[in-house]
Amino acid sequence: MSGAKIRLEEHRIIEEPYYLAQKNEVEIACAAHRRGLPLLLKGPTGCGKTRFMQYLAWKLDRPLITVSCHDDLSTSDLVGRYLIRAGEAVWMDGPLTLAVRAGGICYLDEVVEARKDTTVVIHPLADDRRELPIEKRGELLVAPPEFMLAVSYNPGYQSVLKDLKPSTRQRFVALSFTYPAVEQEAEIVCRESRVDRKLALTLVKLAVMTRSLKDSGLPEGASTRLLIQAGKLIEDGVDIPSACRAAVVEPLSDDPEMLAAIEDMVASLF
Repeated sequence: MSGAKIRLEEHRIIEEPYYLAQKNEVEIACAAHRRGLPLLLKGPTGCGKTRFMQYLAWKLDRPLITVSCHDDLSTSDLVGRYLIRAGEAVWMDGPLTLAVRAGGICYLDEVVEARKDTTVVIHPLADDRRELPIEKRGELLVAPPEFMLAVSYNPGYQSVLKDLKPSTRQRFVALSFTYPAVEQEAEIVCRESRVDRKLALTLVKLAVMTRSLKDSGLPEGASTRLLIQAGKLIEDGVDIPSACRAAVVEPLSDDPEMLAAIEDMVASLF
């Protein structure tokens, strides 16, 4: 087996990830894949975007290559570069190129964090051309039908400097994610952390209370991910107030007044 194939096998999701659909997002995403359309996921931190992509990759039986975007992400980081080995220049595919060659799914997480000149490289992949030019090699890759490009970002942190250009945004089929309804979110917390349903519902109630603080200076309230982490600590024997403080309160803010307000919420519930 070649090195490239070995690398791709590491990105295959063998066991079905737990994912509780909120609406018809799975149906739309599968239709987009069949039609060769790229996917844009919008939603707050920790609401299930990454888990959705894992589930989708499992359902479609395609390798999933995830790239966490950041300010220093270059085109070479995505497409590939020449490396010097044993005195020779050897080409190494980047994650985007690897996904295109294999007909996998390339997921660019928080794509707005990447430099604008970097995101331009996805344009020919995200329209009817479905092509990836590799300028350093003089190569033009045409994506096979199985390939899918997916990106995500958090609209809560949008700004003039960090937003998708219309020329990028309008290439995608977009799905909006939000925190699940209370009963659904409690079911997710139960399943992922193994706490009982009553405790899960109370944790969700805490999250809902923190999410109401957006107008008071808290950028985002507690995510489903934080509730699961709190539940796991509790299941491991940590007392509930301490688990909530470590997994929910402290990750949300450094402001003493805000922390005190969230601590009061915890005390009122537990």
